[in-house]
Amino acid sequence: MSLQAPNVALVDEAVARLEQAILAGELAQGQKLSEQALSTRFGISRGPLREAIRTLEGRHLVERTPFSGVRVVQLSVDDIEQLLCTREALEGMACRQAAENMTLHETRQLRVCQAALEKGFRTEGLGGVFRAGTADNDLHTQIAQGSRNRWLSDLICRELYPLLQICRFQTAAITARVKERADAVHREHEAIIVAIEQRDADAAERLMRAHLAASRTSLMSQLRDQRPRATSR
Repeated sequence: MSLQAPNVALVDEAVARLEQAILAGELAQGQKLSEQALSTRFGISRGPLREAIRTLEGRHLVERTPFSGVRVVQLSVDDIEQLLCTREALEGMACRQAAENMTLHETRQLRVCQAALEKGFRTEGLGGVFRAGTADNDLHTQIAQGSRNRWLSDLICRELYPLLQICRFQTAAITARVKERADAVHREHEAIIVAIEQRDADAAERLMRAHLAASRTSLMSQLRDQRPRATSR
């Protein structure tokens, strides 16, 4: 007699709900996950829940420690810096390939995202710019998807971005230098879009890497000033 596999739809639902709870900060970094509590909270049996936890473990949003159980990932300042360095390399390559492969319609959508980003900043300030699902995220996501490299896009959008969203939640109170960078970010985005429109792959990669490196330098300076003891163990 074969064992019945968990219902795929239930597993997918459990993955989505558990991921959202982590990314929204409802389940805090380092928090231990109780199968019983989560099963009751989501109204789902433990079989699909265990599969969902294994899925998120594979994407590094949760981690399993021997004799301790499963916890939400705890990101140190060094972890964040390494993620941002990884993002710089991956998105630089994605931007190069986007310049080679994006359609005219897709490049026009980048302009739509850029306009929405500016509008969000004017009407809602930094909160409107940096929350999940806003134009800034869409702009970078569309470039990654426009690379036509499904392996690269999957690494960036499905594995890297959720971890970076945890970083954003963690650093939401740090706004001074982010605000100072707002005008520069607009100029950098504009230059990236122009390079993609002109099919200049070298410039697109160089500009994206420079854009992300500048943002990383600013953020890491703030994090180290605010949390000098938050280092890897």
